[in-house]
Amino acid sequence: MSDTRRGYRPWRGGTWGCGCTSVVVVLTAGLILSLFNLAIGLGASVRIPFTSSNLTIAGSVGTKNKAPQVLPGYTQGRLGGNQNFINQSSTLTIGPAEGAVIVVLGRQGAAPVVDLHLEAR
Repeated sequence: MSDTRRGYRPWRGGTWGCGCTSVVVVLTAGLILSLFNLAIGLGASVRIPFTSSNLTIAGSVGTKNKAPQVLPGYTQGRLGGNQNFINQSSTLTIGPAEGAVIVVLGRQGAAPVVDLHLEAR
């Protein structure tokens, strides 16, 4: 049975749908966290088999000066950098709040084989 509704697309293609969501997250959670001078970071990293490279996905939201600090330690200095095979990072600042997202594929010296990182400051 096929779905022939006009304009029906089960997959929108090309995006993960995070563009507008980041604005909403920074506006709500980021501004609330910045009132309390807090930042929250979440990240995950896994080693690519048979290589010395890791795939890391991490994000943070909160006060401007603390948001980059709560990212995992092995991503420090890589936000906005170009030293890896793939380094996709973006930041969004609205007033006193900032959100940062980073995806890194490449050699990360201090990264463990598998890591789940959650930090609040």
